[in-house]
Amino acid sequence: MGRFAAVLLDMDGTLVDSDAAVERAWERWAAEAGVPIADLRPRMHGNPAPTTIRAVRPGYDEAAVHAAAARQLQLQYTDLDDVVPTPGTARLLVALKELELPWAVVTSADRPLAQARLGAAGINPPLLVTVEETERGKPHPEPYLTAAARLGVDPARCLVVEDSQPGIDAGRAAGCTVAALRGLAADIRLTDLGDLADLLLPPGP
Repeated sequence: MGRFAAVLLDMDGTLVDSDAAVERAWERWAAEAGVPIADLRPRMHGNPAPTTIRAVRPGYDEAAVHAAAARQLQLQYTDLDDVVPTPGTARLLVALKELELPWAVVTSADRPLAQARLGAAGINPPLLVTVEETERGKPHPEPYLTAAARLGVDPARCLVVEDSQPGIDAGRAAGCTVAALRGLAADIRLTDLGDLADLLLPPGP
């Protein structure tokens, strides 16, 4: 694992357990918009809101997509009651500090939402790349390429950590090694972020 020069972490479902909050917001939006919740469930996690809305409402023009995405995000901003770090996050952050390994959070959320959720979970990343900072979101590689460039690290020497297929696809397309949670297929499979801490830290004497 010493070949990695930086770790690029997704936020929701990876560093921060916000699944319930994300799903509540989508369920409320679906009820307001008249979208069957079954159509949304496979798309709730990992995609920027406009991508999901275009998929379930293909007849929307860009103004309607923008308005719907803004409403969906509005529903999430203050819903932080059960937002907490995921298992193993504290151990991983200690390991990254001990190793002096650069890291970043790369998320499909916008900056206000990302800062709110990271703050609720007590996480202060040295670099945060949000959806506003790239023209194309996951599964396009641009978010991870942007993070690598800002850290000054070759993407081939970055480890991406994800919990969704769009994020895994983005990391692979960027030329990074990808570690995945939730049993998803990737270069490295993790049960939780504590597994990654163990992999990164050199073995003891």
